[in-house]
Formats: sequence, structure tokens, C-alpha cells
Amino acid sequence: MGVPVGRTSGSETAGVSGSRSGVLTLAAAPIGLAADAPPRLAAELAKADVIAAEDTRRLRRLAATLDVTVTGRIVSYYDVIEVRRAAELVRELKAGRDVLVVTDAGMPAISDPGYRLVAAAAAEGITVTAIPGPSAVTTALAVSGLPSDRFSFEGFPPRKEGERNRRFAENGPDTRTQVYFESPRRLAVTLTELARSHGDDRAAVVCRELTKTYEEIRRGTLGELAAWAADLEASSGGVRGEITLVVAGVSRATAKAVARDAAREARRAARFSARARDAGDVGGGTGDAIGDDG
Repeated sequence: MGVPVGRTSGSETAGVSGSRSGVLTLAAAPIGLAADAPPRLAAELAKADVIAAEDTRRLRRLAATLDVTVTGRIVSYYDVIEVRRAAELVRELKAGRDVLVVTDAGMPAISDPGYRLVAAAAAEGITVTAIPGPSAVTTALAVSGLPSDRFSFEGFPPRKEGERNRRFAENGPDTRTQVYFESPRRLAVTLTELARSHGDDRAAVVCRELTKTYEEIRRGTLGELAAWAADLEASSGGVRGEITLVVAGVSRATAKAVARDAAREARRAARFSARARDAGDVGGGTGDAIGDDG
């Protein structure tokens, strides 16, 4: 028996056989409490033809908690197989089946699988929509108390030390608040490196297990937080749980002072270069004259 065809809408595009293509829906999942699930999530889980889940076991537990009976086909969709699975899911969409993407927590495509599938579906003219909902990025930013008028989301820092240090060095002078995801196993190292690139006294907030039973929001300077994480690592094996790290941008006054210093140094270097060039021209003329006399 074939998979039943889901809903259609006037905005959907024609499939390979002239029928309507399915709809790709990105569904936000709770970052902690299941009660935070968007109301539409239960309805979409119940009627989707195909559900692409980052972790199929977690997806089934979430559906059970929401008292949803899943009738569609559930397929795994995680980073290692994302490219191959995206091509398969596009074929499902072109055949007229609706596909729902659910990652472990938060919004698909935000440091989670989803981007490649959205790009591939959009390239085929397939309708893409979303069920908005919980996001660790905006939740951490909101509770951090750091400026939120301008911010950058940096995702997970690179794992290779050289690449990570270059990224942090680039971000150090940024005036925007920065939001990072990080593994608890690497938190102490990352905080230490950020303290080196951004300064020990830069304000930061570690958000752990947001909205969950053991939620912890720890504020301090990067130097203080690095010491805290290192102490925990030495005494009890380190921090545990899902981590979102919010780091203040450099103050605008500091940024202006740095820009002024850089401009001053540039002018000084230009004057030195001009004097050296003029001296070279004078010396060259003298040498030519001496050569002629000889």
C-alpha cells in the first residue's frame, strides 16, 4: 500500500507527473519541557506523510508525550546522512507527499540538519513553511541581560584549535552580542580561549539546560566563568547538559578607541613610508651624480 497523499494548497507547485508537490515543513521542537511544544506540532505530527527526525527515538517519545499517533513514515535525518537524505526527501516531496522535519530541540536548520533540504526544495520550486517555536538562541539571549538590539549567532565553534582561535580573534572586536552553542566537554577550553581573545573582563552568560529541571544561568566575566568551568572539570568531571553561551560585544567606546588607534598607526606608517621613499630618492640622485663624476 502506498503512502497516503497529504494536504494540498494553492501555493504548491506541480510534481513530476503533473500532480501537486508536497509541502516541506520545518517544525520547532521543545528545547526542554514538552509543554512548550507549539500547538500546531501535534497536529502536523499526526498528519505528515513523512517525518524526518534527527533522532527517531526522541521523536517517538515526543509524539507519545503529546498523545499523538503518528501514521506517516518516520525516517532518520541527522548530519552524517543529511546530504543523501535530502535528495530522497525531495523525491518524496515531488511525488506529492508532505514532509515534516523535526530535530532534537529548537528549530531545524539552526545548527541542526535542515538547511540543505530547504535549499534543495526551494531550488525545485517546492513550498517550504515552518511551525515557529522554541529556540535556544533567542531564549538564551533574552535571559542573558546582555544587549540584544544587535547580535550574531555563531553556532558551534570550530573544533580545530587553529580555526577556533581565528574565529574568536575575528569576533573579539565585534560590538554585537555573540551567541554560541558548545558541548559541555569543551566548555572550559572554549571559555579560556574566549577570555584570551575577548579579554578576561568581558561579560558573558552560560545558559545550561534551558527550560529543563536543572536549568542554570550563570553570569560573570569570561575569566570568572572559565575558572568556574575548570574547577568543575577538576572536581566533578565538568559541566553537564545542553549549553548556550552568550558573550557581550566590545563596548562601542572601546571600539571607537581601537579604531582611532588603528587610524593613528596607519597615518604614522604612511608618513614613515613617505619619508623613507623621499630619502631613497635623494640617495639615488646622489649616487647617480657620483657615478657620473667617476
